[in-house]
Parts: sequence; C-alpha cells; structure tokens
Amino acid sequence: MPKLFVISVGGSLINPGQVDVNFLKNFQRLIISQTQKGHRFILITGGGKPARDYLDTLKIISNPKADDLDWMGIYATRLNAQLVRLMFGKLSHPIVIKDPNKKVAFKQKILVAGGWMPGRSTDDDAVRLAKIYGADTVVNLSNINYVYTKDPRKFKDAKLIKQISWKDFRKIVGSRWDPGKNLPFDPTAAKLAELSRLKVIIANGKNLKNLKNILEDKKFQGTIIG
Repeated sequence: MPKLFVISVGGSLINPGQVDVNFLKNFQRLIISQTQKGHRFILITGGGKPARDYLDTLKIISNPKADDLDWMGIYATRLNAQLVRLMFGKLSHPIVIKDPNKKVAFKQKILVAGGWMPGRSTDDDAVRLAKIYGADTVVNLSNINYVYTKDPRKFKDAKLIKQISWKDFRKIVGSRWDPGKNLPFDPTAAKLAELSRLKVIIANGKNLKNLKNILEDKKFQGTIIG
C-alpha cells in the first residue's frame, strides 16, 4: 500500500567534509525505486560539516548572537536541500520548503525542505511536516546505528537503546536546543513529537539496505522513540 514517508537526512551524510557523491547516488537510487512502488517522500536536509565550519568561523571572527548562528546553519541546510531537490529532477516539487507549518499541495513524488527559523532544528521541521501531512513516523538518518544512554565514545558504561519512550528519551537529551550541538534528536523537537504522538526511528543513513528494510516494514537496526 502506498505510503508517505518523512525522512530527515543528516547533514553529515550529505557533506561530512565534502559532498558525499556515492551516498547521494545510492540514496537517490533507493528513493526512486520506492517511488516506483507508489510511495511518496518528504525529505528534510541537515547542514553537515559546512554548517559547523561557518558557525565556528563566526565565533572566531565576530561576536554572533544565538540567532546569527542559527541563521548561518539554516542557510547551510537550504543549500543541501537544493542539491537534493535538483538531483531528483522532475520527481521533486520545484520549491524547497522553508516553513514547515504551511502545507503545499505537491503532486510530485518528493518534497524537499531545509531549515526554518532560529531556535528550531531540522528535526523540529521534520516533526512539523509529519504532523501537517498526516504521517505517523519520522525516519531520522544520521551516522549512528542506535541511540545510547551516554556517548559510547566517552563512556564505557553507555547502554544501547533499541526502544524508548519520549519521557525517558527527553531525560537523556534535556530540554534546550543549542546551535551545532550534537544530539541524536533535538530536545525541542522531541517535546513536539511527544505531544503529536509521533514515532521517530533513528538509524544509520550510511546503511541504505537498512533504510530499505525500514521503508518495507522489515526487521532493521535502529532506535525507536515513542
């Protein structure tokens, strides 16, 4: 049965230091194959390494406000969104979505969105888009296989999480959003997802076979929140 999928594509997948052409080609191939089965997609892009580089540069050469840092990151997400939109050609709606609260009637198979406004991450955008278009799940693709109770690179006692409630997840990530902060899912977006009764799947976007399993409702690696 045809379904609408909302996928948040982490910027580190698109540009971890330079544009990852192989990832984009393989991702493009997978999504197109799924559209041929009747599925439709809303894709939200992160900013990746360029966003962090610009934020760090601003901090060094200026005294930016929080909003300034957010806007810098937002424009990085929109650049990535244009790349993703254009690589799908006629399958994509011709305009990158900048406001996730305004529903557009898109006839194409794919709708692409970038960042929205200061104080909001692309995770937040993904949750809002899922809500407004009636999707019940957001697939969040990053560079991790699972969420852990702590950073496993720093703490040996970090425990892998396969499924967790929003209440318990929010205890891990806190409640504050900071530009450029590396968290598995934005705390403010987590609160909105909980209120909207959405499910979020966090998985490693590099493993596109695993993403295919998620889309086809098969067994997969990843953390389910909600």
